[in-house]
Amino acid sequence: MNGFLYCTATNTGKGFITHQDRADFFIRGFAADVWVVEKNQKGALWVSRVSGTSKTYDEAQTIVDNAVTTAQSAWDANNVEGETEAAKIQRIGNRPTEIKLPYLPA
Repeated sequence: MNGFLYCTATNTGKGFITHQDRADFFIRGFAADVWVVEKNQKGALWVSRVSGTSKTYDEAQTIVDNAVTTAQSAWDANNVEGETEAAKIQRIGNRPTEIKLPYLPA
C-alpha cells in the first residue's frame, strides 16, 4: 500500500462507494464524514468523483476527535434520574470512544 489520502465528503447513498471502488482501493469512513482512502490513482479519482475535500492526517484526526468529544458530551448529558450506567447503556448504547485514523507513511 502507498499510504493514505484523507478527505471529508458527504455520503450521498447508493453509488457513493461502489463494489468496484472496494475492489480497486482501501476505503473506510469515520465520524464527521471523514474518509481514509488508499493513496493510488483510483483512490484519488474517487475523492474527486465524490467532491471530497482533501485533508492532512492531522486535520482529519482533529475533525474526528472533535466529533467524538461532541458525541461523548451528548452521551454524558443524556441522563434519566435514578438510571444506572448499565441501564443507560442499554437505552442509548455505549459511550463513544476515541478513534485513531489509520496512518501509513508513503
